[in-house]
Parts: sequence; C-alpha cells; structure tokens
Amino acid sequence: MRILVVEDEPLLAAAVAEWLRSDAHAVDVAHDGAAALERVGFTEYDVVVLDRDLPVIHGDRVCREIVTGHPEIRVLMLTAATEVDDRVAGLALGADDYLPKPFAFVELSARIQALVRRGRSVAPPSLHRAGIRMDLHRREVHRDGRYVPLSRKEFAVLAELLRADGAAVSAEQLLEKAWDENADPFTQVVRMTILKLRRKLGDPPIVETDPGVGYRIR
Repeated sequence: MRILVVEDEPLLAAAVAEWLRSDAHAVDVAHDGAAALERVGFTEYDVVVLDRDLPVIHGDRVCREIVTGHPEIRVLMLTAATEVDDRVAGLALGADDYLPKPFAFVELSARIQALVRRGRSVAPPSLHRAGIRMDLHRREVHRDGRYVPLSRKEFAVLAELLRADGAAVSAEQLLEKAWDENADPFTQVVRMTILKLRRKLGDPPIVETDPGVGYRIR
C-alpha cells in the first residue's frame, strides 16, 4: 500500500514510517497540514495516518478536505486527546478510524489493514495465480508448494502483479505503489527488482515483459 504519515513530531513520524515500511508498504511523510494536502493532491494514497494537532493547517481541516476531495483514501486519525468527546469529534469529521497516543505499532498496523479491507469490496487474505500463493497476512510466498523468500520490495511488486489478474502493470505504476516519493523515476530500480523476482520464483519464468506496456503474470 501507499501510505502518507502526517505527524509534526519528527522522531515519531520517522518511527511510524520505518515500522510501516518494514511491513512492505511505501510510505511518505509530511510534517504539517499544508504539506499533507499538497502530497494528497498528486499522489494516490491508500491510507493517510493523520495527526490531529498539526501546524500550518489543522488536522481537522486536512481530514475534511481529504474526505471531500478524495473519498477513496482511508483516514486514520492520531491524537493525544483521549476523551470520548474527542474521539467522537474526530470520527464526525469523516475519519475512518481514531487511534489515541501513545499507541502500539502492532495495533496501528492492524487498524490500517482493517481499513483497507473495509475500503475494498474484495480483499482476500491471499492471492493465487500461475502456481503462486501469496499470504498477505503472514507475508509469505509459495510457488508450487515451494517457499520463496522475498525482500519487502519484491513482495510488494509481486503483490501488485498478482492483483492485476493477468493485466500488464507499468513500471510507473509499480514505482507508485511499492516505493516512496524519494524514489528516482529515472533509475532502473523496477527492472532490477523484476529480475531478482524472476530469479527467486524460478523456472519456468512467469513474470512476462510486455514491451512498452509493463509486466504481467499470465
């Protein structure tokens, strides 16, 4: 998934981003409300983890604008305020979920997964195609019963190819979903990841290149 973490405390923002990246998500970070809305305007995020008390533009307004302008994005609001009225107010703004600080990272991950399952009409716990079985919860991949150890990026790229269900996925789309905003679009990182993925999946090769279009698993 592509996730935006909006948090004005740099250490907490970095810690949350690193935790989510360890879960094979592509994560961007913004430290104020204006930067958050700018990123949402040009990047297709699945989830925004949003601190409520933000500088420049308050988190409440950021939440309202995301809900109004980008209803496909799920918003998980974070706040140090723990009273029931505060939680109710946050949800009334249109947030999909509300997590008080301090929080456990494992709970944050679980809530994000729950939001995505709720947002997609079909979100199976595993993906299957061409002898590949991907367990999205355990982060495990098997091909014809053989366990295939993958890096986080290889896992994320394979997941996008499997979700495409035989359709071609462009390098730009893979870069958008599996890497964060710091990725250089002119590098060969997608091609190199595909090469490593093919090698690990073994023979016969199943990740095809559609020249000028992208990659697919038939």
